[in-house]
Amino acid sequence: MNSSSIPLSIPKYSIRDIELWGFRDMDQFRDYLITEDAVKTGTLVAINAEKVLATERDAQLRSLIKEADYKYADGVSIVASIRRKYPAANVERVPGADLWEAVMQRAGQLGTPVFLIGGQEAVLSQTKDKLRKQWNVNIVGSQNGYFTPAEREALFERVKASGAKVITVAMGSPRQEILMRDCRKVYPDALYMGVGGTYDVFIGAVKRAPKGWQKLGLEWLYRLINQPSRLPRQLKLLKFVLYYYTRRL
Repeated sequence: MNSSSIPLSIPKYSIRDIELWGFRDMDQFRDYLITEDAVKTGTLVAINAEKVLATERDAQLRSLIKEADYKYADGVSIVASIRRKYPAANVERVPGADLWEAVMQRAGQLGTPVFLIGGQEAVLSQTKDKLRKQWNVNIVGSQNGYFTPAEREALFERVKASGAKVITVAMGSPRQEILMRDCRKVYPDALYMGVGGTYDVFIGAVKRAPKGWQKLGLEWLYRLINQPSRLPRQLKLLKFVLYYYTRRL
């Protein structure tokens, strides 16, 4: 799938040369991706300010992001930037963790086959158990994130043989984007989602910001308070703030 197949009713927005889909909210996005009739194929990548800046110094990541089929606004700063550059835009933040849960719930309802990749074995096992118990998700295969380069091709063949229609990869960026790109060459007939640390959040191993903080767009501040070591990462984002106020979006 490529951008030419996007329905005309769904606008696209460009932020720092990254083209994002303008779904008005998460429900519309989920309903577009997975229905009773079919599951879209392609690769999903969540975009936030940190990832935008990373693409400016990492040519490989920039290429991976450009090739991805579904780039969406995961960060509040990206939503604010879209609204600043396109005042008529009707778009909301779509947190990657929430979108993953919404897709998993829908997959469980429809019996859609799912393959999980990434995370420590204990985390992956708990994730599978919870998905099955909570939404009756049809998990047709899994692989933790600790495999050697020599084992990649065998993994891709396992994914293909499983017949999975949704494949989620929790390995962090850019490793997950690289894996999804390469796996799609072997098995293109599925929807691939890069989900970072979502499995850990799902099973409660990592605490997410309370709903109130999320609604205010302050998850980043909550994480910073709880992990002061993130400060250098946050300071790097001042460059994006400069882009915003100088309208270089």
